[in-house]
Amino acid sequence: MSPAKNSSEPEKDFVSQLAHTFEWLITAFVLAFVFRAFVMEAFRIPTGSMADTLMGNHYRIRCSQCGYEYEYGFTPQRYGLPRNAVPEGAVKKPVSRCPSCGHYQAGGSLPVSKGDRILVLKFIYQFFEPKRWDVVVFKNPRDPALNYIKRLIGKPGETVEIIDGDIYIDGEIARKPAKVQQKLWQAVYDDDYTPTRPSDGVFNGHRWRRPFNFGSSDWQPVSGRPNRFRLETEMSNQFSSLKYESDVGNSFRVAYAYNDIDMYEYQPFCSDLMINYYFELVSRKARIGAAIEKYGTTYLGWFDSVSNEIVVAKKEEGEGVVKLKSKQVPTLPRRPVRFEFADVDHLLLLRVGDEKLKYDLGKEPDTLDNSSRQRSPEVSIIGQGNLVVSHTGIYKDIYYTSQNFYGNGEKGFATEGNPLTLDQGQYFVLGDNSPSSEDGRWWDEKGIGNNGKRYRAGIVPQEYLVGKALFVYWPSGFKPFKGFKLHIIPNVGKMRFIYGGSADSL
Repeated sequence: MSPAKNSSEPEKDFVSQLAHTFEWLITAFVLAFVFRAFVMEAFRIPTGSMADTLMGNHYRIRCSQCGYEYEYGFTPQRYGLPRNAVPEGAVKKPVSRCPSCGHYQAGGSLPVSKGDRILVLKFIYQFFEPKRWDVVVFKNPRDPALNYIKRLIGKPGETVEIIDGDIYIDGEIARKPAKVQQKLWQAVYDDDYTPTRPSDGVFNGHRWRRPFNFGSSDWQPVSGRPNRFRLETEMSNQFSSLKYESDVGNSFRVAYAYNDIDMYEYQPFCSDLMINYYFELVSRKARIGAAIEKYGTTYLGWFDSVSNEIVVAKKEEGEGVVKLKSKQVPTLPRRPVRFEFADVDHLLLLRVGDEKLKYDLGKEPDTLDNSSRQRSPEVSIIGQGNLVVSHTGIYKDIYYTSQNFYGNGEKGFATEGNPLTLDQGQYFVLGDNSPSSEDGRWWDEKGIGNNGKRYRAGIVPQEYLVGKALFVYWPSGFKPFKGFKLHIIPNVGKMRFIYGGSADSL
């Protein structure tokens, strides 16, 4: 006979399992707490000081004329709401401007999308030095209860100065890593977005027309293909030029689609520019390229199908073209080839298909004569022979401003003519949305420390660094249907890594 079972055993087993479950729950809670405190934490971006890299609370807009998508910042104070508040339902938005076609989008009501949610790697700066161009989370020195997020620019022992929108460290220009630079280009014009009602008269104050000067050029638009231009000329020593007209399209001023349009006319010109397009050689003898005029000097980059070489050159006012550098390349395929030419951070960058050419213009601020910086730069497509260009885009670089739009006109820290030298344990940060960022330039109050300690104005102390921004895991999502309160459908296309300092140079 089998032994009789003790009636208390099932109860003991239940108590044991319950205790075991609680043990695992407590362990999981402790691990989650430790992970959040020391390894990685999620943050939400409330403001637009880092736009377009990171979005704060904003309106999500599709241009009603050309269909270009962009974001416009939401300012709760304008509606009598407390800081960082996000209203339910649609609210009337101010007038915004399309960064491609220049359409002034009148008011209307739109829902407000919440800012990006990001993951921040918290332990990394305990073991590694922060790198320039990292996007960092830190305690606001003037109010340590608040977390801020900016891009790290200056490190201990360095002298930082903003000159004509660029960053100079110890008297030499600081160039951005390739992946950072790629994210910081801002659209001036994208030829793939054409307004549907060009005669409405709301494009930078006038009717829309393609912002290229065809009247005095051999280049002509292709009938029925609005984003294609055709050139048919003989080969010669003279390029045929098709100039972008910045007084017709969007200008090269430091204007962010995210910001109020009232700021635009007061901003300086950005002369670090890029143009890209695709080209097709109709005949095997042709030259195709682009020209960027800056400070009275024209920089050129082109591909020569006769010699199979890519070339960068320059032309001073009143002088001839001087080749700076060239490179032999393989024969290009008989299909559209991507062309890209940029003048950025004192570098000329030319790319034709998979072939690249780089020329260093010098790192010191006086390498270029910037006395004419108040003159708008110019961009042109240049060519000779029989060829077609399509899908043209023009972009400007980020420009760090030295003027406080909302301030009293006084020079900020590290702005032009007022360089900032950092001591040990001190860092300097700036927002990517430079005209509208409250950052180290304008912190005129000393930072607050423990036990009455005060930190130098304008800097972030090392002990206030929280971590490095790593990934946007939840951009503003979508509602499953109208009237639903929560944006629970993820915006997968906007999920992205946040690039910072690296050895990946331009």
